[in-house]
Amino acid sequence: MFKKVLVANRGEIAARVIRTCRRLGIQTVAIYSEADADSLHVKWANEAYLIGKPHVSESYLNIDKIIDVAKATKAEAIHPGYGLLSENPTFAHRCEEEGIVFIGPNADVIAKMGSKIESRKTMSEAGVPIVPGISFPLQNVEEAASTAATIGYPIMLKASCGGGGIGMQIVHHEEELHKVFEGNQKRATSFFGDGAMYLEKYIQNPRHIEVQLLADHYGNYVYLWERECSIQRRHQKVIEEAPSLFLDEQTRKRMGETAIQAAQYIGYTNAGTIEFLVDEQKNFYFLEMNTRLQVEHPVTEEITGLDLVEEQLRIAAGEKLGYSQDHIQRQGHAIEVRIYAEDPKTFFPSPGTITALQLPEGERIRNETAVQSGMVVTPFYDPMIAKLIVKGENRKEAINRMLQALGSYQIEGIKTNIPMLKEVLAHPEFQAGHTTTDFVNRHLSSVSIKK
Repeated sequence: MFKKVLVANRGEIAARVIRTCRRLGIQTVAIYSEADADSLHVKWANEAYLIGKPHVSESYLNIDKIIDVAKATKAEAIHPGYGLLSENPTFAHRCEEEGIVFIGPNADVIAKMGSKIESRKTMSEAGVPIVPGISFPLQNVEEAASTAATIGYPIMLKASCGGGGIGMQIVHHEEELHKVFEGNQKRATSFFGDGAMYLEKYIQNPRHIEVQLLADHYGNYVYLWERECSIQRRHQKVIEEAPSLFLDEQTRKRMGETAIQAAQYIGYTNAGTIEFLVDEQKNFYFLEMNTRLQVEHPVTEEITGLDLVEEQLRIAAGEKLGYSQDHIQRQGHAIEVRIYAEDPKTFFPSPGTITALQLPEGERIRNETAVQSGMVVTPFYDPMIAKLIVKGENRKEAINRMLQALGSYQIEGIKTNIPMLKEVLAHPEFQAGHTTTDFVNRHLSSVSIKK
């Protein structure tokens, strides 16, 4: 096992990784920007180094500076967390060149799965079902219109690189396509440095269900069941749960085996997630692969009893998986909500100083955060400031426990999406398990801006 690990991230995920490292007796190195000097991940690490100014391009995305810190501190490995450089093949390759273990898959796999167009091609070759659409970049809006007419509206226009719903839009007719194509292309170029666009047939009333997997360097693969991530706003997840109420055991098994089939085909190692869209008839289609730890990994930990960060560390250190698929049991039901510093009606960010913070406590309640009272939530980063996870013996108990926990969650000085989360959890359609990706737009009366 490693003696020292640098955590190349910030906020709650950096704190999360550091916590597991401390339990395993691994020394940790934190990096931070000027805006994050008071963050908990800085205080929890054994060593912490200022990496640059607040903007990510001058700090958390500065590969040279991060590598320099890793070498100066003699860190044997780097954990990238999620977001930022976690799916950057250049960063993974630099780690390999410098003799530093990148805790994740190799650079070639990251590159192949980082392009949605390339990943569609690869998964189709692997025999994994994909959403009907194209697997080449569109040259212009005229080609997009011609292709969409062949596939049939509605279609989903997508950026090939990146994520978070950026550059993605449902399009219902050609006139709308002409209006939105250039804007989405520009956003993709601005955020990801690549404006390549493609399109897929839009699946009506889909569910977003993903399969967590682990793979070591000795050809051993397991899937850790699924997570339902259908409650989204602006194509970003806000509530995740495991297991999915929608799946029957046969479909669940087929999805898990398909995820393993995909991972084996590309020679995947470490923790990864295959994301699927599932239609009303339980047909499932490959959406994308996340070659990193997911934001929502705690719900999988809660139902399996595994620590996924520990599993990542052990795999990266060259250890074999200590179990087979038959050993992966699931118990109970877990729900995670993402708490954002944002207006619950408009979803606009709400930076400011947290003047008071009281986290809920109790049996089977888990908090993941790196903020505390007196800290400033800056406008420089993603507005997610915390995650709240609960577990119950069943879904009904988990929902009730989450509602109680949110009721005792006290945060002042900034707006948060907690009122919106409560509304979703209390909604009869959510409680009945009728959760599709358009749930927020369809059912929430409080939402005033839906795009």
